[in-house]
Amino acid sequence: MPCWLTATLRHRPIPHGVLHRLGQMMGLACAALVLWLGLGGQPATLAGLTDDRYDGNIFALYAGNGSLVPPNVSLQQSLRYGKPALVVIYVDDSSDCKKFASVISQLQSPYGRVANFIPIMADAIPVKATYEPDEPGYYFKDAVPQTLVFNAAGELVFNEVGMASYEAIDDAMREVFDLLPRSESEELRRRPINEVNSELVPEQ
Repeated sequence: MPCWLTATLRHRPIPHGVLHRLGQMMGLACAALVLWLGLGGQPATLAGLTDDRYDGNIFALYAGNGSLVPPNVSLQQSLRYGKPALVVIYVDDSSDCKKFASVISQLQSPYGRVANFIPIMADAIPVKATYEPDEPGYYFKDAVPQTLVFNAAGELVFNEVGMASYEAIDDAMREVFDLLPRSESEELRRRPINEVNSELVPEQ
């Protein structure tokens, strides 16, 4: 019990009913304060698929694929190993990147074992006057999402800013792996992960 209340009680007895009501009022005041702080006293961050607010790892949230981030290798390592790579430059607080996450995830299904998938946060690209060809900044066009596809020789065969279609990137990957064009073969396996990317990238 607070010392001021104890002192008051020593000098002037307070009826039990008054103390009970006082306790109830203090409890209500605390509950109102907590509610105010949680809702009205500070800005509430309500993010979703169609807005540019941050709400976490977009690959885990909107593609059901948290394995993409962080990537297993850097662009420099991938080019050094001589393995094809798909690089996507993105930010977590872009609605376009959120929607595009499922396209990258579905491409990982047929190509993930034979190519390196390398998502790179645009904010993580250091600002420099010049870059080397094995650095993401060499290719970055200051817009997201941006998709790059490299063949085993380290040559850039696809470079597109914006929400590139699954088919456009698939065509580039088919070229890298010398596969038949889509018109001459069955479509490679595409695996919807959850309801969100099933709606974003419908089966053909």
